[in-house]
Amino acid sequence: MLLPLLALLFGLLPAPAQAASLTEVTGFGSNPGGLRMFRYVPDGLPGGRPLVVALHGCTQSAAAYDDETGWTRWADAWGFALVLPQQRSANNAGSCFNWFQRTDVSRGQGEALSVRQMVDRMAADHGTDRSRVYVTGLSAGGAMTAAMAASYPDVFAGAAVVAGVPFDCARTLAAAFGCMSPGSDLGARQWGDRVRAAYPSYPGPYPVMAVWHGTADGTVAPVNMTELVEQWTDVHRTDAVADDEDTVAGHPHKVYRDSGGRAVVESYSLTGMGHGQPVDPGSGESQCGTTGPYVLDANICGSYWIGRTWGLGTPDGGGTLPAPSAPAVTSVGDSSVSLTWGAVEGAASYRVLRDGAVAGTSPSTSFTDSGLSPGTTYAYTVSAVDGSGAAGAPSAPVQATTTGTPNACHTDNTYNHVAAGRAHQVQGTVYANGSGQNMGLYNVHVSRTLQETSPGYFVIADSGCPS
Repeated sequence: MLLPLLALLFGLLPAPAQAASLTEVTGFGSNPGGLRMFRYVPDGLPGGRPLVVALHGCTQSAAAYDDETGWTRWADAWGFALVLPQQRSANNAGSCFNWFQRTDVSRGQGEALSVRQMVDRMAADHGTDRSRVYVTGLSAGGAMTAAMAASYPDVFAGAAVVAGVPFDCARTLAAAFGCMSPGSDLGARQWGDRVRAAYPSYPGPYPVMAVWHGTADGTVAPVNMTELVEQWTDVHRTDAVADDEDTVAGHPHKVYRDSGGRAVVESYSLTGMGHGQPVDPGSGESQCGTTGPYVLDANICGSYWIGRTWGLGTPDGGGTLPAPSAPAVTSVGDSSVSLTWGAVEGAASYRVLRDGAVAGTSPSTSFTDSGLSPGTTYAYTVSAVDGSGAAGAPSAPVQATTTGTPNACHTDNTYNHVAAGRAHQVQGTVYANGSGQNMGLYNVHVSRTLQETSPGYFVIADSGCPS
């Protein structure tokens, strides 16, 4: 997206930590997308802090997207880590993330899985708060941001697309041209269904979504902002009529809330801005960035406002409500755990975390977590969420162990594996969900055994599966 058309396709607060440097990390997993991993971790950053994944646009690099956009400034000031995936020219001549290739945006495959593996590496190395992992990106990186939010809603709590397109807008190189401009006009339910199809067995909450777009963008038509809003309001089961409207630094800003009053989608229409990431150079409290190719002075620092939306400057999500009582386990099954806890005055809803990641939200003081693995122990905490969507302090943890045999195995033909949500097919070939392993043809005559080693993560186990 960053080159004119063709280039896209070829493509309270902790004390501020000290400035560090951008470093490359190798050996972060199988890396099926062949990406490079760079990270920025402020010196002395404690464990349990948030993580932001920032995806550059075409012709850019990790080094051209960290400090220039202001993300390193907020990492130092607010205390969080950054991961900056970098595309290789061998994968795309314009160094664009391949947002229009199904094999690169599907769960358990290609570039999307490579980015997920970078998140896992950061959690292993730095004790990332799994409930506060976010993703953002510009242009082709923005389109890949939408793909990460759709394919890995269990990984990301929030996403911000800058000058991007809706998820699954194009599936071929040729279709990508029209997706960018003049854009694709689908109904909200059609767009939402494409997100839900990315992880059909997923029972949990989806990331909150922010959409940023210049009104004078000649590379990616501004109508894509409208289509993104339609897609993600439908995903959150609300409408595309704004509940709140105001201006920020002179730019129109809209907020869309779900039935519980939580802000789930917002948009920033950047008046007169072309194709790029908005910055506001200077040393003021909300200023950031350095102008350059596709990093544009719009008198507003996008990374600052995105970070504020995510509550990055706060230790627990920005809320002030007290912690609920430790949840009590009311029932367990092979694939579910039911919990209850005491009410907190002023709570609009409650956020339930499973092993540090968001398992779901509840408007009441009870919750059933489903889609779990049999015979597996999970740890839960609960936070009260206020009317603005900010989560307060977490409760004391409680553990629960599901019944049944751990790491359940399933033997069936590849067609039925897909139908059951254990695998997916691309152009007639079936791949295991999670691991992305090739299972062979999409056919009732091909039988394989899959072992679920963690929720939604399946590996081929034709021999050696527990009895």
